[in-house]
Amino acid sequence: MASDESDQATGEMSDGLQVELFHPDSDRSPGDTNKQLLGGNFDIHPVVFPGALLLIVLFIAITLILGQEQATAVFDGTKTFIESTFGWFYLLAVNVFLITIVYFAISKYGSIRIGGVEAEKEFSTFSWMAMLFSAGMGIGLMFFSVTEPVVYFNSPPAFFGAEAGTAAAGTAAMAQTFFHWGLSPWAIYGLVGLGLAFFSFNRGLPLTFRSIFWPLLGDRIYGWPGHIIDLVSVFATLFGLCTSLGLGVAQVNSGFSYVGGDMLGIIDLSINTSVQVVLIAGITFIAVLSVAAGLDGGVKRLSTVNLYLMLILLGFLFIVGPTLFVLGTMAEGLGAYLGNFLALSFFTGTLGAGGAALDGTVSAWTVFYWGWWIAWSPFVGMFIARISKGRTVREFVLGVLVLPTLFSVVWLSTFGGSALATALQGSGSGPIMSAYSSMEYSTFETLGMFIMLEQYPLGAISGILATLLVITFFVTSSDSGSLVIDHLTSGGKHDVPRAQRVFWATTEGIVAAVLLWGGGLNGLQAAAISTGLPFAVILLVMCYTVYLGLDNEYTILESEAFREQIDQISDSDDVAVDRTGGDVVTGVADGRDTSND
Repeated sequence: MASDESDQATGEMSDGLQVELFHPDSDRSPGDTNKQLLGGNFDIHPVVFPGALLLIVLFIAITLILGQEQATAVFDGTKTFIESTFGWFYLLAVNVFLITIVYFAISKYGSIRIGGVEAEKEFSTFSWMAMLFSAGMGIGLMFFSVTEPVVYFNSPPAFFGAEAGTAAAGTAAMAQTFFHWGLSPWAIYGLVGLGLAFFSFNRGLPLTFRSIFWPLLGDRIYGWPGHIIDLVSVFATLFGLCTSLGLGVAQVNSGFSYVGGDMLGIIDLSINTSVQVVLIAGITFIAVLSVAAGLDGGVKRLSTVNLYLMLILLGFLFIVGPTLFVLGTMAEGLGAYLGNFLALSFFTGTLGAGGAALDGTVSAWTVFYWGWWIAWSPFVGMFIARISKGRTVREFVLGVLVLPTLFSVVWLSTFGGSALATALQGSGSGPIMSAYSSMEYSTFETLGMFIMLEQYPLGAISGILATLLVITFFVTSSDSGSLVIDHLTSGGKHDVPRAQRVFWATTEGIVAAVLLWGGGLNGLQAAAISTGLPFAVILLVMCYTVYLGLDNEYTILESEAFREQIDQISDSDDVAVDRTGGDVVTGVADGRDTSND
């Protein structure tokens, strides 16, 4: 067909522009120094893969040698030290990330298109939004959506100065929870996703973190500086992922025990680390089968099931729960969050902490979350990067910041609001608060979701559904995390052998089990904020390198050489050239009327 020939000609001309004017002058390609092992079943970067594997083995060996009691003490001490010493740094760094990415959106750089002026969107706006919603959900929201508001209701954050157990405490609880799951974490994910997408799609560099530092390092990204950056990225991804997996399996253990035992009386399962390690082994085996089935046969199918389960559980609780109370909680909590956002973002509580470095809520919750989100950002950021080609920087930032934040607000309002509704029964001493005060916090942390669901109709069924949802989140997170680590340890290649993905899925399960055995939930949190600390430094430098990349792109878009090329393209009736804000070209596409084709 004539249309195919025109599309091909336009594509070749546009690709030529992107390569000739925008791509760096380098003859390197993703994975060009890789080694193939075991008959081609492993395609590995000769430094990053063995280096990461060696350090992981050392970590596991040292944890096992220390023994459970001493390892727990080490993890607890590490967590406390980082919270008290570097908490201020985490708060300032995340604010820098948010300011930076908002600046990219509202400045002249917002008109730059990811993938170049000729790039077409690979997904419709609806599909893109749906995937962003999916990325915004995870094991963490399942784990903390009930526990966190209840904790704040009982011990309100110092910032709000509310009295425990009152309506003001409920408002403070929702606002603080929205703060931890709202714009700030998505600024981290958005910045990482934008950097990866820009340097991969606009510069033709490997889809790894070393590529983001091309403006500073040039070809040295393929040397030791790049190796170190990717090694830190591997560890940030691994321990951020294992934190999610460890929290998830703890909640699965509680779901089986509470729903199957206390509610249905058909199973007597203890809640302890040994059971959780066994559950990790079983669920990791399912994840391995999913990876072995391939993206379409396993991962995609499970992700679809996961999405349906999520929406069913959310819709069910919204209908059978206190619907009007949830809606009111959402509005009131969102107003308090937005009204206090700036001050809350910089609040450490140091002046009122009685000599402590940080307020208790900031040290125990905010610092952990910020470290976890930073460590988790390679995983989420790479996912966002891969689905966002063809969108302008402004469209990308607005979508990534606003859409997932709104979805998190709806989810947290439904589950947290339903919990607060029962907590407010009997003047703040309802079923949820009675359970909270009668058991250890670590126990309530994993049981809170199921205790809340029991207060509403068909609690056993919704509890089973919640348990299945956490399992599918575990499997899909493990599968997707394996793909990300594969990219990083194979020099940025996309077509990694199946055996290699199976290897990393298994490794993730082993590390999660060791962290749980060695330090419990505190061990998981210590791992997240420890690996998040050096990676936060990398992200701060990345703010500057992404700025350099975008500024260079805009300079070329304004150059005489680019204008001449565009003028030649404009002479063709079959090509449409889009400009935004004057002479800057933002799109080159097929301009023919195809309505009758």
